[in-house]
Amino acid sequence: MPPQSPTLAPFRHKAFRTLWAATLVSNFGGLVQAVGAAWLMTQLTQSATLIALVQASNTLPIMLFALVSGALADIFDRRRLLLAAIGIMAAGSLLLAVVAWLGWLAPWSLLAFTFVIGVGQALYNPPWQASMGDLVPRADLPAAVTLNSVGFNLMRSVGPAAGGLIIAAFGAAAAFAVNAASYLPLLGAMLRWTPPPRPVPRTAAPEPLGPALAAGLRYVALSPNLMRVLARAALFGVSAVAVLALLPLIATSHPEGGSLMLGLLLGCYGVGAIAGAALNTRIRATLSNERVVRLAFALFALSCLVLALTDNVWLQGLALMPAGASWVMALSLFNVTVQLSTPRWVVARALALYQTATFGGMAAGAWLWGAVAGARSVDEALLGAAALLVLGALAGHWFSQPEYGMLDLDPVNRFREPSLALDLRGRSGPIMVMVDYRIAAQDTPAFLRLMALRRNIRRRDGARNWALLRDLENPELWSESYHIATWDDYVRHNLRRTKADNTVTEALGALHQGEGSPQVHRMIERHSVSPADDLPLIGKIEVPGS
Repeated sequence: MPPQSPTLAPFRHKAFRTLWAATLVSNFGGLVQAVGAAWLMTQLTQSATLIALVQASNTLPIMLFALVSGALADIFDRRRLLLAAIGIMAAGSLLLAVVAWLGWLAPWSLLAFTFVIGVGQALYNPPWQASMGDLVPRADLPAAVTLNSVGFNLMRSVGPAAGGLIIAAFGAAAAFAVNAASYLPLLGAMLRWTPPPRPVPRTAAPEPLGPALAAGLRYVALSPNLMRVLARAALFGVSAVAVLALLPLIATSHPEGGSLMLGLLLGCYGVGAIAGAALNTRIRATLSNERVVRLAFALFALSCLVLALTDNVWLQGLALMPAGASWVMALSLFNVTVQLSTPRWVVARALALYQTATFGGMAAGAWLWGAVAGARSVDEALLGAAALLVLGALAGHWFSQPEYGMLDLDPVNRFREPSLALDLRGRSGPIMVMVDYRIAAQDTPAFLRLMALRRNIRRRDGARNWALLRDLENPELWSESYHIATWDDYVRHNLRRTKADNTVTEALGALHQGEGSPQVHRMIERHSVSPADDLPLIGKIEVPGS
């Protein structure tokens, strides 16, 4: 595990302080809006499914659009993307406030507005999370992620209660207006922030969106550690969202239940989340990542059991505290693991896929537990969620969480585009690359082990049809071959090489017995020969039997 700085260390950096404080205000407004939407839905309909779908309408857009946002964040300027997302959320909130004030809202229109705000959040999250590496150094990254959780949950401890008071005094439209106004400080802070230059020199053209999406999917699919994180995050999202999705129904089940009751219960959840964030660094220093995740699943299952088995509001409030702590422990650990296991060129896409898995699970879980509560009861839905959480804890036997990597994922920046004799365009291709090695017989086992690593690195970074060839007449001669779609893709492929990947390249160079470095051949494929090219050969080729 890399050394971790104290929890408050990121506050040494002015840009982080400013944006964190502005995000605090925005989080407050978002939580006031969430209480307003959840409570208003209970006034518009008695359907448990529609009430639970308020939570789903916030999380479903993240599943649908996060990957696109992540790809855009890795290709283009993240600050501009963040500003566009803030604009969508502010406009959606303002329009929602106006329509609610006019009394025109119905259940499905309320869901539509919350979906639009969720789209803005989906576009905002990947570039914001990926920007942590631009705001603080790598050593401060776990603390920065934890402080983001602290900020959100600090507002969760007061925002819902404040939302309940605002709704009781002025109505749901006022809660939506507060959310619209809360984006102004964040907008101002984002306009004043100047991100550092990209760590990788942009010598190639920007990657098109389609290939960028495919590159992100490919990188994560070929990274077993990341796939284990995504699997557990999705399972946690499906099961743990039951509490947040069904909490409006739990609040209205009490005779004295109201918007203030919902706010107070959410406040208890937020207090537990703050406690979890405060203890997070100490817990992670004591326990392995897998034990932290199992603890989070188990504590959340216990909270669901208590909520299902008691009607005492004080016990329910106490039960929500370990649920909030578990939420922060699990999701912050998943987030940091993805960030520390992914190079900067693809980090936003990896985070987007993590959020797709998590929030997609939440959207599915909100619909599932709402349907169970409507068909059976809220208590049975909570018991089902508790059983699934226990299964999630046991799933660590098959999907154990990796520890934080010690790999240096900064780019090597040694690649220089070669001078070509052909007039090649960036879109020209396909390109075939061959690398020749001379390997002594006694070094063959070590060479093959390194080539197994090289194959995975090449494929993760965009190579196709990778193959390793051995000369039948000179067994010491080996050739590594692979294809790249275009010359621009070839340049990007080499710019993606990290310092950790380069250790494999250096080890292969040390085994090479030939003069100088291994010989690299770069060729463009030609799949057909035109008739004009055949004319000089006519009459010179003897065909047997003619």
